[in-house]
Amino acid sequence: MQQAVSGPSLYDQPVLVVSQRTKLVELTNEYAVYDGQGQQVGAVVQVGQSTVRKAVRLLSSLDQFLTHHLEVRDARGPVLVLTRPAKLVRSRVVVQRPDGTTLGEIVQANVFGRIRFDLVVGDQVVGSIQAENWIAWDFAVLDAAGTEVARVTKKWEGLARTMFTTADRYVVLVHYRLPEPLASMVIASALTVDTALKQDERGLN
Repeated sequence: MQQAVSGPSLYDQPVLVVSQRTKLVELTNEYAVYDGQGQQVGAVVQVGQSTVRKAVRLLSSLDQFLTHHLEVRDARGPVLVLTRPAKLVRSRVVVQRPDGTTLGEIVQANVFGRIRFDLVVGDQVVGSIQAENWIAWDFAVLDAAGTEVARVTKKWEGLARTMFTTADRYVVLVHYRLPEPLASMVIASALTVDTALKQDERGLN
């Protein structure tokens, strides 16, 4: 009988440090996720890329118009599966459990001004992620009542500065343990804000 894998859960972390792994030529999106002490507790990995798809990404800028598949993983394995369908103007991301159960969608609510994504479960908006300043990487994550429950930022002094020597790291601060499905929707949106949500820098500040 196979033993269950134990280890830290992404859902138990008040601080998540997201670091995009550097590649000579970036053909896939892959992020390492650390806790507030600098220990790796998870990853975000792009999956399902064909050789043709990688060639498209290398040789053109068409990648943003193609469908993306991402897995959010911790010590137990995949905990969330994210699909960003091909987009023309507004982005959306479908959030699922590894067994295929759909939790909800992250839906771009506007095109101009400060960008906002709604966290939608069923027909209900359960929260949102709002770009207060994209250049400074300030994002407020709100619940349905408009209360801030988490924040995405680069302004955090809690970890050694060596973790922030390059521009491809940011921090997710979760203010308190959230109920489901909001917890999964917040993790999905915060951990993929660069990979799945940031597609067009114009008008985001």
